[in-house]
Amino acid sequence: MSEPDVLIHHSVRGTHWMNAASLREEILEREPSVNVTFARTAEEAAAVAPDVDVLLSSFIEPWLLEEMSSLQWIQALSAGVDTLDVAAVEERGILLTSGAGAHAQPAAEQILGYMLTFERRFREAFENQRRGAWERYRAGELAGKTLGVIGLGEIGRRAAELADAVGMEVVGTKRDTSVEIDAVDRLYEPESLGELLVDSEYVLVSCPLTEETRGMLGRDEIGSMRDDAVLINVARGEIVDEAAMTEALQQRTIRGAALDVFEEEPLEADSPLWNLSNVIVTPHNLGSSPKLPARIAEIFVENYEAFLEGDPERMRNRVR
Repeated sequence: MSEPDVLIHHSVRGTHWMNAASLREEILEREPSVNVTFARTAEEAAAVAPDVDVLLSSFIEPWLLEEMSSLQWIQALSAGVDTLDVAAVEERGILLTSGAGAHAQPAAEQILGYMLTFERRFREAFENQRRGAWERYRAGELAGKTLGVIGLGEIGRRAAELADAVGMEVVGTKRDTSVEIDAVDRLYEPESLGELLVDSEYVLVSCPLTEETRGMLGRDEIGSMRDDAVLINVARGEIVDEAAMTEALQQRTIRGAALDVFEEEPLEADSPLWNLSNVIVTPHNLGSSPKLPARIAEIFVENYEAFLEGDPERMRNRVR
């Protein structure tokens, strides 16, 4: 195969978590022969669209996808691919690989930070500092508490490892419960989600958004959680019934929530979640890290070599 034309989508140009120029540099450092460019605007992308063989992006406009008549492979930059029209990609016979694993370390660190914020009551400390008030309070420990992980992919597993390292018990859901995961003490089948919710002081949602997981945590499931439980959602907002969760937080039937994703993003200015003292809101930046371009480049170059050799089965994180 001749050297394919590789394009970094214009949406990557100035995001908070990725820089197109840095990503290009990291790719070329690992494989100087890659013919990779990036578009600064949609117009620039349209100008080269018919010649593009490979696209790096987690999003593409439908009209631009149609213009890319030579497109053979999309390397997504995110762990999830629900922001792409997977049906259209599949219909065209385009290969699709994800960036799963690149975000696991910063994501797991942020998840640990969420839990420490609740357990060590950092928000209260920050507020007292702001007021100049020397007021002691009783804080807890994560050690001995249970983290329930819904979705043991790269992020869920790394979060489990950090939780295990500080002495937490970790339980999780997995279709094949015979698989051993070192940091996970107990596995439940997805049908036994209720047992995980009853057992866990911290519930981490880190599964992909699919038709099966959409609305998975509804009013009944949230109602079955412990009253001292904290819900952490780093997956997709649509997996959790936001209205039911908000009501539970307002009524204090659960202790709190740490949320990086929402049903509508950005989170609406009039959402009550902004003002609840038992909620941490972050703007979908869980995977943000200066090391992300290097990690994505590593996945891409590994897949690029398999792509050139005509061996798609060897491509890492292949979705289709």
